[in-house]
Amino acid sequence: MTTRIVTGSLLAAACCLAAGCAGNPIKKDLRMQAGKDLTFERVAAAPAEYAGKLVIWGGYIVSALDSSEYTELNIVDTPLDSSDEPEAIESSRGRFLARVRGFLDPAVYTKGRKITVAGKVAGQQIRPLGKRKYSYPVLEPEQLYLWPRENAAPEPYYYYPPVGLGFWYEPYFYGYGGYLDYGMDDDIGDGDIGDDDR
Repeated sequence: MTTRIVTGSLLAAACCLAAGCAGNPIKKDLRMQAGKDLTFERVAAAPAEYAGKLVIWGGYIVSALDSSEYTELNIVDTPLDSSDEPEAIESSRGRFLARVRGFLDPAVYTKGRKITVAGKVAGQQIRPLGKRKYSYPVLEPEQLYLWPRENAAPEPYYYYPPVGLGFWYEPYFYGYGGYLDYGMDDDIGDGDIGDDDR
């Protein structure tokens, strides 16, 4: 498997300009499509009613679990600021799952990293959380943005081209903070995801 390493905040800025984000890392067309009134609380109360609707949510990664079919990000949801950056984790409103077809490296998508997800509502998943059952809204991402660590020096991110998974990636950038934007078809093998951290 070929591995590419792309580093540097200058590349991040250049890619951001090329994508036309103008201070917001989420693509303009996705921001235009997203339902402004589809808050986490509203969708979490009745996920089936909003299936297929595009939302922009974000928060802090709890875990990244890989299967043969997708990588599942367990995310603590928080409100987003005007740039769609997650606010303090103390303002959490719950949790959601983002299921990304393909492989995301858990060494990059680590616990506590801030992330913003533009994706379509794809139902819910009920799982134990502590001593209770918790209903996680599920998103199928159209774009991810992993925010740079605060007060941290730039570090390399690793891009792993998919092999034999029947879909394609078109990553904008992996660097100091990173975009993931892709298309795919449905010819993907079966696989089960493991239990998330609790």
